[in-house]
Amino acid sequence: MAECNISEMTARGVIMVSGADAKKFLQDIVTNDVTRAVDGNAVHAGLLTPQGKILFDFFLLDVGDYFLLECARDNVVDFIKRLTFYKLRAAVELEDISGTHKVWAAWNGTPDTPNEAITYTDPRLDLMGLRIIAPASLDLTANCDVASEEDYHQLRIAMGVPEADKDYPLGNTFPHEADYDQLAGVDFKKGCYVGQEVVSRMQHRGTARKRIVPVRGHAPLTEGAKVSGGDASIGQMGSVTGDMGLAMVRLDRADKAIKDGHPLLAGDVEIDLVQPGWADFSVPTQGKVT
Repeated sequence: MAECNISEMTARGVIMVSGADAKKFLQDIVTNDVTRAVDGNAVHAGLLTPQGKILFDFFLLDVGDYFLLECARDNVVDFIKRLTFYKLRAAVELEDISGTHKVWAAWNGTPDTPNEAITYTDPRLDLMGLRIIAPASLDLTANCDVASEEDYHQLRIAMGVPEADKDYPLGNTFPHEADYDQLAGVDFKKGCYVGQEVVSRMQHRGTARKRIVPVRGHAPLTEGAKVSGGDASIGQMGSVTGDMGLAMVRLDRADKAIKDGHPLLAGDVEIDLVQPGWADFSVPTQGKVT
């Protein structure tokens, strides 16, 4: 019997950040504390606009002589351009190594990995398993059942963990709306970074009315479907797998619709909102789903 499930994440890319000023450079601009990315640990972080909205979402690893940023492969070129904008005269080098390295996700166990592979626990949620960055020539499937990226996303949706560009648009979403505060994506004690004042204000005032939450449909769901309650538009579906999905929802409007006796709909499918086990905010439900 295989000891784990493993999937090659072909949609993910890797940026190497090196140079004498690399740590200070990253610490000054990203949402999380770079100094925590040690001893095989990674941090989940974002690079924000000055207005506090997420431009790029990524995992960050301190490998010793350099840092690795794992992000959506389609965003690598633009991410490097944005980082270069902030680099100025800092002693920092940026390199896209997506062509020579692959990203893997593993869950339900631990794969055998050679020394050249870098393995770390998904920093958002332990139940999401492991991430691995390894030279493209390595095969990591020896003691695992090979899974598809769709299998990985089914796990992610079941855990209620959102992903950029699938569940929220980059450039138009605040970290709290994407659950960064719940899934270890922001450090509120590290000090200044780009967009920090807006994020701190939302945390202090508790003004995050929109959240990405799990949804269970009474029939199969459709990505991108509008979510409504009575006559009110309250959100939009993101990722789906069968009758489960994630949706960006105005929780106050959902709560009012439920209290007024209106069913919540994703398109024409009745839905229930689900309270994630990791969330410290309350999701309005109709008493059917926990």
